[in-house]
Amino acid sequence: MKLPRRLPTTPPYRQMRDVAERLRLMREVFLGRVDWLLSGSLDDWGAPIVPFFDLVVFLVVPTEGRLKRLRDREARHFGAEVVAPGGWRHGETEEFIEWAAHYDDGTREGKNLSRHQAWLETLSRPVMRLDGTRAVHELVGENVAALPH
Repeated sequence: MKLPRRLPTTPPYRQMRDVAERLRLMREVFLGRVDWLLSGSLDDWGAPIVPFFDLVVFLVVPTEGRLKRLRDREARHFGAEVVAPGGWRHGETEEFIEWAAHYDDGTREGKNLSRHQAWLETLSRPVMRLDGTRAVHELVGENVAALPH
């Protein structure tokens, strides 16, 4: 089950979900389960969840590959015609991609590489850093091997 940081709105991505609500939903939906996986960044709000982690995986993908993945995800999520020039989501997609292009250099407000690396250094949980250019089956295998049995 996916618990998005943002509330479902039309158009999407207009309103953030309150941190207390995110944490409540996480407790209700998956923290009580034996196995679960959380994808995303918790660096500025998720401290209460960190003690539940067995492993933190930090996937590093070079800017060009990361932006291609983001464009592909936007096209899958909204439809290629919607994010293409003339589509209702084109402008927002381009703004998002432009913002994401600065993740490595940290020149935009919000998530960035140095901020995430600093957060990783604060964790008392094992952190595995992986090269996201490797084949998915290799990455999955490395993750599975690193989990407690």
